[in-house]
Amino acid sequence: MLGKLPSIAALLALSLGAQASLIFKNTGTTSGWDKINKEHKGTVQQVTNVVYQGKTALKMTQIYDEDYSGRYHSEVVKNDVYKRGDTGAYGFSFRLQDNWQFLPVQSYGIAQFIADFTDSGCEDWMPTTMVSLKGNKLYSRVKQGSVCKQEVKGFNDIATVTAGEWHRIEIEAKWESDGTGYYKMWYDGEKVLDEKDISTTIDDDRAFQFRVGLYANGWHDDKQMKGSQGTRNVWYDEIAAGTTLSDIAAEADIDAGEC
Repeated sequence: MLGKLPSIAALLALSLGAQASLIFKNTGTTSGWDKINKEHKGTVQQVTNVVYQGKTALKMTQIYDEDYSGRYHSEVVKNDVYKRGDTGAYGFSFRLQDNWQFLPVQSYGIAQFIADFTDSGCEDWMPTTMVSLKGNKLYSRVKQGSVCKQEVKGFNDIATVTAGEWHRIEIEAKWESDGTGYYKMWYDGEKVLDEKDISTTIDDDRAFQFRVGLYANGWHDDKQMKGSQGTRNVWYDEIAAGTTLSDIAAEADIDAGEC
C-alpha cells in the first residue's frame, strides 16, 4: 500500500491531527460493532489473508438462492452516526473478489446510512444515503423530502471500480433537509463528487446508522440474479466516522503520506 498516493483525509490528518474528533474506528475486526447483520446464507468473517492495513480485514459474502425471497445483507452496523443538522466524515476501504462479474443491469450496495421508520406508517427500515456499484461504476444517492414523500437524488458514474485491488472511499456531508447541505466524495484520494446547497437527508431528527458491507440489493429488487456469479465477496478495512476528514484517515494512507 506504500505505493499509493495518500488520501485527502490522510493529508489533512497529518496537518490537523490535533483537531481530530473521532466517532468510531474499526481496523477490520468483528468486535466493536453494535450489530453484525447476516441474512440467509450470508457471512461476515474476520480474516488475515486479505488486508488493506494491519493484520485483519472483514470479508463479506452473500450467496444467491432462487428459492429465497428475502434480502441479502452481510454488514457491520454502527448506531447513532448522524442526525439532521450534523456535519460528518466517513471512510472505508474495500476490495472486490478478483473475478467479480460486473453487470450494469444489477446493483450491489457497499455502504448505507439507514434508520428505523416503522413508526411512520409508510416505511420500515429505510436507507437515505447509499453507496453502490452499477456495473463497474460507483453510484451514490441522497434522499430528500419526508419519509412518507421521499425524493431520491442520484449521482451516477462517479468513478470506475476495478476488481482484485483495494480502493478507498471518503465522504464528507452536511446533513440538512432545507437545501443548505453538501455531499462530497473522494475515491482513492481524488475528489469525484462535490454537491453543494442541496438537501442531503429527510426532514426527521432521528439518528441514523452507518452500515458497511455487501448488500446484494439487485437480487431482491429484481427478484432474480442476473449473470452467472451466485457467490459474491467483498473485503473491508479501516472503517471510520468522525466530524472532519482528518478524523477518518486510514493508517495505510498516513504511512504513504510520510514516505
